[in-house]
Amino acid sequence: MEDPHLNVLAAMITPAVLISGAGTLLMSTSSRLGRATDRVRHLTARFKVLVSEGGRQEALAREEKYMIIRQLPRLTRRSRILQRAMTSLYLAVALLVLTSILIGAASLLTRPPGPAPVVLALLGAAALAYAALLLSFETRLSARTTQEEMGFLVALGQHYAELYGDAEKP
Repeated sequence: MEDPHLNVLAAMITPAVLISGAGTLLMSTSSRLGRATDRVRHLTARFKVLVSEGGRQEALAREEKYMIIRQLPRLTRRSRILQRAMTSLYLAVALLVLTSILIGAASLLTRPPGPAPVVLALLGAAALAYAALLLSFETRLSARTTQEEMGFLVALGQHYAELYGDAEKP
């Protein structure tokens, strides 16, 4: 004979698994947003240094300024994507918690929960899926920015290798 209270408890715990996953993604996304913000601050400071050097129009300094100018809009886009993902993750957590509350409340009131918990759980799962898609897009944008910067550094290394006679080239 099944205990109806245990069934209710099991039903309330099910959204908790998704809540845990959303929480993990929130911590990771928050860290990613912090890194993107730090990167903007670093590039801004570097750009100020390059501009303050004024008359120095060495081709590499000019190219570095252009690279920074190209990266800033991408970093802005990354930050916006990460903020949307975090909002979606917080929404998912709220919807999934409400799902558990409705299931528990219906049990306490000895009423059938109706469709509301199922609808809220579906919306919570959809918000979680949307956040995951946003994070996927942000990852690709981040990789593209990193590859561009690595290309610049390779060119910089080649320039100095030629300048100082280091014959080995990557």
